[in-house]
Parts: sequence; structure tokens; C-alpha cells
Amino acid sequence: MARILVVDDEPKMTSLICSQLEDAGQTVVTCTDPTEALALIEKHAFDIIITDLSMPKVSGMVLLEKGLAKEGTDVVMMTAYGSVDTAVEAIKKGAADYLVKPFSLDELELLVARILRRQKESHLAKHYREQVDADQQGRLLGSSNAIQTVNRMITQVASTESTVLLTGKSGTGKELAARMVHDLSPRRENPFIAVNCAAITETLLESELFGHEKGAFTGATNRKLGRFELAGGGTIFLDEIGEMSGGMQSKLLRVLEERKVVRVGGCDLVDIDVRVVAATNRNLKQAIEAGRFREDLYYRLNIFPIEMPALTERRDDILKLARHFLHQQKYPHPDLGDEVSRMLTSYDWPGNVRELRNVIERATILASGEELSVDDFSLEVDDRPLLPESSKDLAGDGLDQAEKQMIVEAIRKADGNKSQAAKLLNISRRRLYSRMKAHNLPL
Repeated sequence: MARILVVDDEPKMTSLICSQLEDAGQTVVTCTDPTEALALIEKHAFDIIITDLSMPKVSGMVLLEKGLAKEGTDVVMMTAYGSVDTAVEAIKKGAADYLVKPFSLDELELLVARILRRQKESHLAKHYREQVDADQQGRLLGSSNAIQTVNRMITQVASTESTVLLTGKSGTGKELAARMVHDLSPRRENPFIAVNCAAITETLLESELFGHEKGAFTGATNRKLGRFELAGGGTIFLDEIGEMSGGMQSKLLRVLEERKVVRVGGCDLVDIDVRVVAATNRNLKQAIEAGRFREDLYYRLNIFPIEMPALTERRDDILKLARHFLHQQKYPHPDLGDEVSRMLTSYDWPGNVRELRNVIERATILASGEELSVDDFSLEVDDRPLLPESSKDLAGDGLDQAEKQMIVEAIRKADGNKSQAAKLLNISRRRLYSRMKAHNLPL
């Protein structure tokens, strides 16, 4: 809903325009005194100012100048046929358009819709530029406290040589954070080498990390440099470090302590110069207690720990991330809409940012260039009642009423905050919306 100021010394004209635009869903303020209009422009923000060009005391050109001085405001001039030249001059000075009296109110409504659409596109384009700038500056996208804390910690540690241990659930952006550590470090001009320790078998992992000599094993027809050597002067990222076998953990610990590797099948110690960043989605302290991870390796890696927040811990960033992924897809309709926005922010995102990115990509394929709708998303919703269905035989319709009352009471206690109400009920926000819809409660 846009906020529009209509200025004309003819009350009938302002009244007609006001009725037309209000019927179109806009908020309209009318003024027949241009002097008062100047005061309104000074004190309030308007998306569009529609003003007559020729008025007593203050001309429309003065209002044009004042209006354009306010960021985000467009000005439309209304003029009699004999003043078209002046209206053209107003266009040169920055007016969005002009209308020659008498004009069709439908024509005015279309013009307003076109200006508002352009404003929206301009706003989104600015938003995307800011996102790209943030990415180029090596910052994880988001404005939530959780992600800003991560950005701050990465910035602090990047300039050092300290080993970094990134922890957090799958899909939270640990590799992106590792690349940010590298990109902000003095090693940025040298290689960044990523190794997924869970994707390579133990026998191959040793060769991948440390290299091998010719003839070390069947098929080793040439000497091969390992990832530690290839990352010389740069950073090696050991992803899924918690999946590494006990034997490999011992060998890695020695490498980290001595800063030397021995290639498989070789005897010589090879000096390495790398910065190590490791990551895991496992709780390594529990793994230590269970005997699955070496405690001494843990303390060697855990010099500077950074916990990557789950997407549910940074819900304020969900829509910003979604629009960013739409921008990456170069999708022609970047506006998510209220219904889609509510759905995205209420979903629990077990796959975190990776899942959000994949869901957005799939939705753009299904939407086929049209505006995204809820039907384009395939998010699983838990529609089960909060109270067990097995009790219905005893409770009858009273069970539904009891559940409805539970929801109403939780929302009341949370002062209307749906996220807090969901926590009180020990359910997800998306499930809360689903049950509210089932009981015809206002969303």
C-alpha cells in the first residue's frame, strides 16, 4: 500500500482522485492549499506526490523541488493544455510524468501503478546491489545478531595464523565461512584447497592429503603431491573432520604438530606452509567420550572455534537469503509476496541455508518465469493436531475446541508473537500456522 499526496486548489479534483486511488488500495492525503502541502512534504514521507502545476501562492514547480528532495518520492504534474511546455520542463527537472487536464482517472491509476512498480523494482535492485557488495566484501549475508557475531569472529581471526574449527549443523555455510577466513587473510593470493574427509575412503584419504611416491601402491605410476603441499602458502579446509578414522587422526595430529608430511611410500619429511580450517557437524566432545575422536587432536584443532547458527536461529535472514538466491537465479520476479514470505519464515529448515537455496531453485523451475506462489514450494508441513486423535472418541468436538483454546491462550501469553507462542506449545512456527488455519484463527 503506497502513501500518496494529492495537491490541487480545486477540492472537487482532489476528491475525485482520492476516491479513485483509495479504491485501488492506496493511502491518499489530499490538500487544496499548496502552502500546507509544503509543510506536509517536510514532515511526512510520500511515495508519490500528484500536484497541479498552476496554483496561487505556491506553484507546482516548488512542490516538485521539495518532493524530489525526499528520497524515494516521485512527483506527477497535472497541467492544463496551455502549460504543456512547463510540464515538459518539470520532466527535465525530475518529475516522473505529467497529465493534461482533463484526463481519465483510469489513466491516472495506471500511471500510479506503473510508478509504484518501478519504485519496487528499483528498491529490489538496490537491495541486491547491497547483497552483492556484502558478498564481495567477504561477509556472510544476513543482518541477524547470530550471523553478525560469526562475521565479526571471522574478521578477527582471519589476519592470524590460528587454526579455526567451524561447527554447526549441515547446510549452515561452514565452507563459505572457511573461504571467508581465507579471503580475508594474508594468504588470500595463494590456494584454498577443500577436502571432504567423509567422501574419501581411509586408504585414499592418506594419499589425497599427504601425496604418494611412484610405485607406492598398485596404480601409483607417478609421484603425486598431496593437498597439504598443493595448498602451500594458502589454506586447507578439512570438512567433516569428525568422520576421519582413528588411524588418520593420529597421522593428521603429527602433521599439525610438526608441520611436515611424509608421502605414502616415501621416507623424506616435506615441509608444509598451510593454514588449517576444519569443520564438523558432529559434537566432538561427545565423540571423544565415546572414544571416536582423539582428545589431543581436538585441542589442536579447537584453537579458535566458531559455531555456525542454524537457520532457525537467524529467521530474520531467511527472506534476505531467499531474495539473494532468486537474484543468483536471475529470476524475473524477485518479489516473494506475503503468503510465500510467511511460509518461508515459519518453516523449520532442517537442511538450513543449503535447503533454502535448493528449495528456491526448484520453485523457480516450477514457476516457469511467473511470480512464485506457495504451490511452487514442496515444504513438508506437520498438520497433525496438537492433541491426539485417539482421544476424539471420548472427547468428541470438545477436543478440537480444547486445541483451539490452547493456541489462543499461547498467542495471548506471547502478546501476539507467533514464534514465542510456538515455543510455548513446543511446536514449530509453521505447524502453529497450520493448526491456526485448521481452526480458522486469524493469521
